[in-house]
Amino acid sequence: MDDSQVLERLTQVEESVRRAGEALSRLREDNDRLRREVRRLEDERRQVLSQVDAILKDISKLDLGGG
Repeated sequence: MDDSQVLERLTQVEESVRRAGEALSRLREDNDRLRREVRRLEDERRQVLSQVDAILKDISKLDLGGG
């Protein structure tokens, strides 16, 4: 392998490393965004469960006995 081939290969490797770094950066941003979304959905789920529990308690207090 002569010098020009080595330089060409080095350039290719450097470009691959740059693209990999950019991909990692995008993946980290996506991961952070998805983690925020999961936290938001978990909070929303807890709120809905609390509302359902309150509704069920209110229903259980009603006198629905027909007799």
